[in-house]
Amino acid sequence: MKQTDVIRCIERIAPLSIAASWDHSGVQVASGREEITRLGVCLDPVPSSIAKALDAGANMILSHHPLTLAPRFVDRMDAYREVLALLLRADVPLYAAHTSLDADPAGPVSWLAEELGLRHPDGREGPLPVLERTGEMEQDGRRWECGFGVIGTCSLTPETLREKLAPWLEGSCPRLVGELPERLERIAICPGSGGDLAGEAAALQADVLITGDLKYHVALELPLPVLDVGHFSLEEEMMRRFSRYLENSLSGVHVEFFEARDPLRPFLATARPCEAGGKCFQE
Repeated sequence: MKQTDVIRCIERIAPLSIAASWDHSGVQVASGREEITRLGVCLDPVPSSIAKALDAGANMILSHHPLTLAPRFVDRMDAYREVLALLLRADVPLYAAHTSLDADPAGPVSWLAEELGLRHPDGREGPLPVLERTGEMEQDGRRWECGFGVIGTCSLTPETLREKLAPWLEGSCPRLVGELPERLERIAICPGSGGDLAGEAAALQADVLITGDLKYHVALELPLPVLDVGHFSLEEEMMRRFSRYLENSLSGVHVEFFEARDPLRPFLATARPCEAGGKCFQE
């Protein structure tokens, strides 16, 4: 399949027109390669993921996060230079579907909402309402609002929510700010870093916002309970599911998802008596 046709298929779900103005979705590293037969998909365009994809024969790579948000000189020996060297040596293009993918509530960004069984607050069919609008999409005669974060109705207990989240949070360090009600009727979700959408989620009467990357001082003033599951887990699964969509949509192209590891890992400590009183900790 032509490289331009692969990009067209990606942008059917992640159009650049709905990406954030500060973002750099799209082609990251250009290549004159016309025919694409093997597409590698990963969350981050880091040397380890790029090398694995190239070793597996990928002649195009799709990542979620961009290689960089601002152009800069290749003036030091770092991961940025290593990725460029790998791709240019192999003449393999790199494309990033970042906020262009995040902003389409009809795409894989809403996979967790589907797993939790969230419904449109108005009872209608189609994509869930977004927390922050960035534009609109039209496809196959349907039109829907696009933007970051989604909200939907449900009827879950906190324990049921834990059980439903458990398969995707293994090895991560979820943190809860505030107290969950005995029954959750509205849940807002924003994979990645979405703490700045807490106000919008609260205004829409969400019982909890599920997101990642909360900062301490932000957590002190949140207007609703927020479950911080980290930046990695939800977006890793989003890209895995996006790769499945592309596998079914790209005729003649083998699509392979390359798993990564959360760079933030649990550090477990055990308490022991402390001479000064209280508790001391050891690994």
